[in-house]
Amino acid sequence: MVERSPTLGLLAHIVMVIGVLIVAFPIYLAFVASTHSPQEIMQAPMPILPGSHFWETYKTALLGTGASSSHVAVGRMIWVSFVITFIITFGKISISLLSAFAIVYFRFPLRSLCFWLIFITLMLPVEVRIGPTYQVVADLGMINTYAGLSVPLIASATATFLFRQFFLTVPDELVEAARIDGAGPLRFFKDVLLPLSATSIAALFVIQFIYGWNQYLWPLIAATSEDMYPIVIGIKQMIGGGDSPVEWNVVMATAILAMLPPALVVVLMQKWFVKGLVDTEK
Repeated sequence: MVERSPTLGLLAHIVMVIGVLIVAFPIYLAFVASTHSPQEIMQAPMPILPGSHFWETYKTALLGTGASSSHVAVGRMIWVSFVITFIITFGKISISLLSAFAIVYFRFPLRSLCFWLIFITLMLPVEVRIGPTYQVVADLGMINTYAGLSVPLIASATATFLFRQFFLTVPDELVEAARIDGAGPLRFFKDVLLPLSATSIAALFVIQFIYGWNQYLWPLIAATSEDMYPIVIGIKQMIGGGDSPVEWNVVMATAILAMLPPALVVVLMQKWFVKGLVDTEK
């Protein structure tokens, strides 16, 4: 049994508070910058308290009425990011569930080889195969489409491996009981495996949502039209290019808006995320 020491507890809380302040301070500065005018931001020193341009700045960002180099409204970019993120997230989870189910519960020739071929794709991320992937997407006419931005990213060897390892822990008695009750493979998958995998699915949903939301390189190549830019690309377009002055308050407001969806997903699903990673009673 570990004894609790008031001194160590206080020290741990102090360290934790300092860590939170270090992480949160740049976010706070971004929020403060988004509430001031561009002229006020460029002053030295920069204001550290919120200004009076909050509604004006965020309206400009959401509606895309500013003078920045990108004329696409943030609302449109957020919508594009949501669509491709949900396609990537649900695609990865669905394909990984089905592939792990087939590898664990079906007997077919070269089953182990198929699994290791899937696992080896970890050494071939999209950055390595970006040339041929782009050629295939272009030949299929999927440039500047939601499918072109998401489908090449939906395969996941990591998720397949995690689901396979979990399925291997499911007792054989459940399989035999389902077979005796006359349940076919799909019914066993739907009524037994999916409910048991709920916490793992939730944990992977959080991870894959953040992965899809933060995609930069592939959308930068696969999207050539401004109305198909996800918000991560939109922020970069606001900063670089063109002769127009950079509206740093709008850029900071866009960055704050870009952080909100993944932050909300993590906060709302924190309990399921932690349980899916550490729960041993599955």
